[in-house]
Amino acid sequence: MSKKVLIIGSGLGSLATALRLTKHGYQVEIVEKHHQAGGRLNQLKKDGFTFDVGPSFFSMSYEFTELFDYCNIPNPLQMNELNPVYTVYFADKKDPYFIYKELDKLAKEFSKIEENFEVKAKKYLKKAAEIFHDTEHVIIKRNYDNLFQYAVSLATVPMKHSPLLVRSMWTQLEHHFDSNDVKVIFSLVAFFLGSTPFDTPAVYSLLNYTELQHDGYWNIKGGMYKIVEEIQKILINRDVKFHFNTEIVDIKNSGKNIDYFVDQNGKQWKADIYVCNSDAAAFRGQILKRKKFTKPKLDKKHWTLAPFTIYLGVKGKINNLHHHNYFLGTNFKEYADNIFKLTVNPEKPYYYVNVPSKSNEDCAPEGCENIFILCPVPDRRYKHDWSDREELAANILKDLSKRIDFDLIENTVSKTIYAPDDWEKMFNLYQGSGLGLAHGLNQVAAMRPKNKDEKLDNLYYVGASTIPGTGLPIVVIGSKLVTERILEDGKR
Repeated sequence: MSKKVLIIGSGLGSLATALRLTKHGYQVEIVEKHHQAGGRLNQLKKDGFTFDVGPSFFSMSYEFTELFDYCNIPNPLQMNELNPVYTVYFADKKDPYFIYKELDKLAKEFSKIEENFEVKAKKYLKKAAEIFHDTEHVIIKRNYDNLFQYAVSLATVPMKHSPLLVRSMWTQLEHHFDSNDVKVIFSLVAFFLGSTPFDTPAVYSLLNYTELQHDGYWNIKGGMYKIVEEIQKILINRDVKFHFNTEIVDIKNSGKNIDYFVDQNGKQWKADIYVCNSDAAAFRGQILKRKKFTKPKLDKKHWTLAPFTIYLGVKGKINNLHHHNYFLGTNFKEYADNIFKLTVNPEKPYYYVNVPSKSNEDCAPEGCENIFILCPVPDRRYKHDWSDREELAANILKDLSKRIDFDLIENTVSKTIYAPDDWEKMFNLYQGSGLGLAHGLNQVAAMRPKNKDEKLDNLYYVGASTIPGTGLPIVVIGSKLVTERILEDGKR
């Protein structure tokens, strides 16, 4: 008789893990607090518009290929590569920079601000490529049972990379480029880790390599939520059961094994094996009541940015917006130093704008655009009250309208705002942190909450706050790592 697995949460990590486990004959059941699957990779339908709630693109597309190959399934996703990968608008510049994968085309964009850019970029990206390939398999794609194992793995990484452990990403960029605009643009990837380039270790310059040379950025035809829909469809065909509007609030265990979890209605959920796709750190504190993960101790950890998001349906087509856009000010260092600790709304916010209707016409009515705006803001440790969300949204829309020469406020037909407290409530994100624990050197690999529980033999974890970390392809890798753990333990 096959073993039963209960997975808590239905984010990408959960779906990918369920897919792998069903291949090995496990019976899988999934409980989810939200009304539909996906976690942060979710969808909002409103007023004839369809919005991707969270991620709007991804790198390392081959990890999705690996997932479906592992399960002997043809890849159901139609992946579209982005080029230019994004567009950057500075407040003091009339025209945007188009960030192309081809270095010769990118050099033309920077020809007036960075002499010999192509030569400098090749040198910078060569170093970033070496870091990526020297760490991908020995550090990222493996499980750790203890710190000693991690130390042994680190010892296999060439010593030439060691300065990048103590140097910031910004300092690394200063070693290679003169133009402040170029440094700012290359440093934007740090925000994908939920930090700033002044705090992010230089080893993460490897992300510049992944976006510009290794694999680039991709999205999905029909919208990012297609990832969830297609995997969920396969899982249902494999008799995986989904239970929505179900929040786990308590646990009953006997010694080293969980007997059952309890939901908000008092119902008991029993299985042989449990996989948690909720935040791996917060879950240990809030549900398991671990002293190491009490609220005061969780609050002292480094968390990623909190998202402030606006989902806008507008009438009319906007020529001055592209598929992926960054809108920046002129005070980057000051903004980066303060944004995560502000107790008030940022006066001149930096933000990202995604316009899916540029490539997926079905997501907006004819003659309209659907717009997703994300502004990084401090989490709820610093700014607890978000009753002023309309004020911040109006500030962003006013600024954006001016910069694209299109009155968004006048032409809005649909508007939805999610502040950090909404994200926390909908998806159990600790203090509204959008990407879970940050990726400082003391919170990565073996230093991150483990994907197998320290005390309970039949409890495992997957998702952004366990290994290997945040990001859609990284979470897919995490699903493989936790599956390996479960299979290995099943042989004992």
